[in-house]
Amino acid sequence: MRVFTVVAAVFAVVAFVFAVFSGFIWYSAASSSESSYAATRDDALRSGQVGITNFLTLDYKKVDEDLQRWLNSSTGDLRAEIDKDKDSRKKQLVDAKSVTTSKVLDAAITELDDRAGNASMIAVVESTVTPAEGQKVTKINRYLTKLTRTEDGWKLSQLGPLRAGV
Repeated sequence: MRVFTVVAAVFAVVAFVFAVFSGFIWYSAASSSESSYAATRDDALRSGQVGITNFLTLDYKKVDEDLQRWLNSSTGDLRAEIDKDKDSRKKQLVDAKSVTTSKVLDAAITELDDRAGNASMIAVVESTVTPAEGQKVTKINRYLTKLTRTEDGWKLSQLGPLRAGV
């Protein structure tokens, strides 16, 4: 019986030491700068994907709502440009009489400056344009996006097509 007690005590001590060591390793990994950087990158990526989807999804019957979504998803020069040209864009979208739905198929953060609050992202987007009359057309395009961190989170500060070979 005495041997069993000693063996059980040794196993208990080994298990305790292993639990403390594992907890320390887990805490170190969870609170490291790499973990914080990865969380920032993931947040920028999610926000960029939502922003691109917001910009590339349009319904001529809900133009005011769509333009407001553009403004809410953007900052800096991009936001100023949208706000300045809002009336002409609205007329263009209504005259086109089409509905465009888009979804991001794949995206990646290519640059991230966490301290400055800037990021670059590339994305592959599938867009389906359905005109009021005629056949719908589906296209796949690549986009280069610049993101800026604001008080309200990451917002698009630039959005443009990515040319082949870039």
